[in-house]
Amino acid sequence: MSKYTRALYPGTFDPITVGHLDIIKRAYKMFDEIIIAVADSQAKKPMFSLEQRVHMAKAATMDLPNIKVIGFHKLLVDLSDELDANILVRGLRAVSDFEYELQMGYANASLKKDLETVFLMPSLEYGYVSSSVVRSILPFNGKVDHLLHPTVHKMIKEYRS
Repeated sequence: MSKYTRALYPGTFDPITVGHLDIIKRAYKMFDEIIIAVADSQAKKPMFSLEQRVHMAKAATMDLPNIKVIGFHKLLVDLSDELDANILVRGLRAVSDFEYELQMGYANASLKKDLETVFLMPSLEYGYVSSSVVRSILPFNGKVDHLLHPTVHKMIKEYRS
């Protein structure tokens, strides 16, 4: 008998990009349910509010069944307990990502022994895409449509007008 697997994909998603969606779609093939957990992350001073980021993530994934999107402001291990999800999905683009994510994975494991972290590399065409790249282009009204889901791109235009 197979066990139902629920994975958390936590992040700030400020905003959610095609790189994030690539990871979500690939993780979707591995797990029965994915919960996109949008972190409040006020320490990072996000460009978009938590509500806007949750709304964008929901819009970008609305065509994928068994994907849920929630906002959170607590320890990830506590959230994983609440949601009965002992798998974290994280994307790795570069060595610098790996160093940070390895540290976070060990820290989470020290707080909850049965919490596993699964690392996925983005598809080659998305290796350079990040929310920070999008945020650095937006103030100059530069082209970002190729970095975002079309609905998210439209929402960002509305939020910024």
